[in-house]
Amino acid sequence: MSDKTPRLKACGLLKSYAVPVLSDFDFELHAGEVHALVGSNGAGKSTFAKIVCGLVKSDAGTLSLDGKPFAPANADQAEAAGIVMVHQELNVIPTLSVAENLFLDRLPSRFGLIDKRKLREGAMAALEKVGLSELDPDITAGELGVGQQQLVEIAASLARNCRLLILDEPTAALTDPEIQTLFKNIQQLQADGVGIIYISHRMDEIRRIANRVTVLRDGRRIDTHEAEEVEVAHLVREMAGHDVITSERKDVQKSFGPVALKVAGLVSGKEVRGVDLEVREGEILGVAGLIGSGRTEFLETVYGLREVKSGHVSLSDGRSQLFGSPAEAVTNGVCMAPEDRKQDGLLLSKSVKFNTTLATLDRHARSGFLISEQERLTTQQAGDRLKLKADSIEQSVDQLSGGNQQKVVLARWLVRDASVLLLDEPTRGIDVPAKELIYELLHQLAADGKAVLVVSSDLTELMALCDRIAVMSAGRIVEEFLPGEWSQEKLTQAALSGYLNKGEGS
Repeated sequence: MSDKTPRLKACGLLKSYAVPVLSDFDFELHAGEVHALVGSNGAGKSTFAKIVCGLVKSDAGTLSLDGKPFAPANADQAEAAGIVMVHQELNVIPTLSVAENLFLDRLPSRFGLIDKRKLREGAMAALEKVGLSELDPDITAGELGVGQQQLVEIAASLARNCRLLILDEPTAALTDPEIQTLFKNIQQLQADGVGIIYISHRMDEIRRIANRVTVLRDGRRIDTHEAEEVEVAHLVREMAGHDVITSERKDVQKSFGPVALKVAGLVSGKEVRGVDLEVREGEILGVAGLIGSGRTEFLETVYGLREVKSGHVSLSDGRSQLFGSPAEAVTNGVCMAPEDRKQDGLLLSKSVKFNTTLATLDRHARSGFLISEQERLTTQQAGDRLKLKADSIEQSVDQLSGGNQQKVVLARWLVRDASVLLLDEPTRGIDVPAKELIYELLHQLAADGKAVLVVSSDLTELMALCDRIAVMSAGRIVEEFLPGEWSQEKLTQAALSGYLNKGEGS
């Protein structure tokens, strides 16, 4: 590839806000290449991608596209040049249909009106590429879960004629079958000569899909490697700047306390169809399943976000307890970190301090007035425990990296000292060192007697973290596994089992 003109070349890029986020950054991407970009949260990966896409202007340095100078003034200019990006944070418009989201800026028309037949046909073809052939393109995007919304955004990108595709954490909300479908599409794009920048924290994926890997740390390029030649441990060490001890499942005999949360026959809408489950004090219980299996909806039902049609939930005292709202759940010691932290977990314009103490304002007030010093001390202690990186506790959370935003969500429930933690994709879009810290924290919470229920699309994560894994399929728990019983193959087979020889409505 080195003897060809690069599809994209960056030389000496510089970008600063309060501090430099990119410094003297060089990068090359060739046509038909998948070039992975890795680094800890805040390393500068997304900033570089936004510069290429015309969303951000660099302070210095140059870009060239197929050997010609390239300096997009805005996103429209970048798209006109054939550059398409799938963002980590979802950009679907929830009130529009799936089809309209897919072709929002190029809706087919006839006699001045939208050609709905052509729009539907195009949408169905685009959805089929990402394994969503059964999805009705006429439903509103807001009815979909985060994983399906992510696939819709990917489908919209694949439906364009692009020369350069940027994928920012594209598989963070996807399960293994969806990832396999995405990878097949990436390989086809490579064959068509599309250059692909692949931003991900999932090291196993990078080894599978990338040709080369560039490591960023603190805004600087550390090194570029041939993907098949570099060891994961070496990449992680370059990302962190030091050795990182990775989590490994230790099959030690653990004793758990009494049942902290019991769910029996829980039914909510079409997604939750009769769930039976219990988690004990001191236990980390994982929930695996495909997108659309009902995992997120199950957590939301327990948490009081969705109406219960039948069944019941009970806590450690044995009383049936169906929560009418999240506030009621929190009052009873049940807290939830949602999958979409930006939309559902944080007040983005508010400070780290405000978001951290939001669920415990009564503890930081006297005679109806907040005591700022107590808020500051609480936030500082929680932030130190989670190694939160922020300029100050008064910094607004929308200025933090995704990993640090997730730490703020977890800090809130640390301060609240919840008895039962419901965590939906708690490490989505988070770098390896931050993941390790969160894993360590969850083990500490379990050791303190907390009951932890983790939904994750990453089977490797569940097998490394959990004491038991329950698998959801078609709205029900279909199988449970103990350490030594599970494997990726068995978990995937169980996740598919609810859909075999059955109709979706069964």
